[in-house]
Amino acid sequence: MASSSSSTLSATTFSNINVPVFEGENYEFWCVKMETLFLSLDVWEFIQTGYEELDSLDELTPTQREELKRKKIIDAGALGMLQRGVSPSIFPRIMRAKKAKEAWEILQQEFQGDKKVRAVKLQSMKRNFENLKMKKNETLNEYFTKFMELVNQMKSYGDSIDDRRIIEKILITLPEKFDPVVAVIEEAKDLFECSRVDGLVEIL
Repeated sequence: MASSSSSTLSATTFSNINVPVFEGENYEFWCVKMETLFLSLDVWEFIQTGYEELDSLDELTPTQREELKRKKIIDAGALGMLQRGVSPSIFPRIMRAKKAKEAWEILQQEFQGDKKVRAVKLQSMKRNFENLKMKKNETLNEYFTKFMELVNQMKSYGDSIDDRRIIEKILITLPEKFDPVVAVIEEAKDLFECSRVDGLVEIL
């Protein structure tokens, strides 16, 4: 059941929110942005599980009728955000969806695939992660950007890789010219307990 904080939402609330537009590329990044928006509105559960649509309202109490009406309004608001969040070329794919969950799953199925397909893609990303090394002609910032793009894609497909594993991987894939700095960093016993990935480039 939706929390009380979502009960104050209205059609105006949803329509006033700026929504990132998905144009057919980088679905994983758009998906993360949309999830954050839905979480901020406390309506993510409508995307994940939807709500129950009853065949008959005759046996509902006035309170239950009002609750169902509220859920329909919230769900319609979330669906509207998804409709505004795709380009005109993508919109036909979800134009017949009547609920937010349905539209979300249509996009996920087409641009990420079902669970089996996503598992295969994630496995491929993991192999790329294990084989990733910094090239001699790359700058540290270029490598770090490429590295984190892959990590973010893995996370969007359900991988739970943490900062410690990311830092370890970065350090062992740097060229020999970074060895002195890497040695100093590795000697810090509390590195992996207190360091953040976004501060590693500054250290190097």
